Amino acid sequence: MTTQKILVIDDTMVIRRMVKDMLPQGKFEVLEAKDGQQGLDLIRTAKPDLIMLDFILPKMSGWDVYQAIQKEHRFKTIPLVIMSGRKEEVKEKISEPFEYFAFVDKPFDQRKLFESIKEAILKSKKHPKVQDIPVQDTAPSDHVSAEIKALNQKIATMQTEIDGLKKQLNQLVQFIRQKLK
Repeated sequence: MTTQKILVIDDTMVIRRMVKDMLPQGKFEVLEAKDGQQGLDLIRTAKPDLIMLDFILPKMSGWDVYQAIQKEHRFKTIPLVIMSGRKEEVKEKISEPFEYFAFVDKPFDQRKLFESIKEAILKSKKHPKVQDIPVQDTAPSDHVSAEIKALNQKIATMQTEIDGLKKQLNQLVQFIRQKLK
């Protein structure tokens, strides 16, 4: 029987040990990280089957780890449980409903832990599979070239407007200076 790897990223040893103790013995290998950077390194090297991520961490915040996970398809499909005693801080960064991960309030009991793990597994399946992501043609098409050209024209127009506004601002500053004399 293969064991599932669960990575617990939390700066509090008590939480890391509590999660380990709540899980059935022999079915899970619990990996521990005490800060965000160590956690991200373990995500890259250990390839966990589930990530439990505290949102407030030293060295690299849980928000930064979350963003790094979301940048790579191979990581963002890993079931994720965000843990925090301050849900409002999580909601400031990521609005509810949490579509691709589960959230569990700290402190939590074994039932809440299991519910959040099940929820995270279900939600992780919502991510599009690699084969579902449309492959873009690497050669620039005429349509893309036309869009780039149009954007460059808009940039040039905006730069002209900015230069005009700068000139008007300088004239206004000179006028005010003359009136103050």
